Amino acid sequence: MSTAHVLLGLLAAGPRHGYDLKRAHDERLPKAKPLAFGQVYATLGRLERDGFVAEAGQDREGGPDRTSYTLTDEGRRHLDAWLAAVEPPAPYVTSELFSRVVVALLAADAERARDYLVAQRAAHMSRMRELTTAKSAPGASVGDVVAADYAIGHLEADLRWLQTTLSRVAEMQKEVTM
Repeated sequence: MSTAHVLLGLLAAGPRHGYDLKRAHDERLPKAKPLAFGQVYATLGRLERDGFVAEAGQDREGGPDRTSYTLTDEGRRHLDAWLAAVEPPAPYVTSELFSRVVVALLAADAERARDYLVAQRAAHMSRMRELTTAKSAPGASVGDVVAADYAIGHLEADLRWLQTTLSRVAEMQKEVTM
């Protein structure tokens, strides 16, 4: 995730200070890792340095001064270019799950590899049930539903792959022991 681009997108709605940006990020991307305040302010500093945001003023709401930032015209062009760029599919398989399955096939016998795949499949199914319940819960926001749908789609793909790999364990075990 590009924190800078997310902050630019949040500023597209109007000026905000760091606290508001962090809160908006955590609300609008509900299943993403929450931002740390230091990360927000460091990113705003870089965006200001690069001319993508500018200070819009300061206010004090019962606490320290808060500097608001606004998106500049250059920042809007930068955001628009990022939004127009297609995200290329990952060129390499870089998943902890993939690595564990391959190592299980290499380092364990066929039965232990099958046991691992079955246990992993059960964990994925459990997580899918949690996400399905969460997205249909009363009060679930559109962001919650979209995030759950995204995660469920990835879990479904992993489950298909786990099932295919499970059916190939014996064949792969022969290859490893040759």
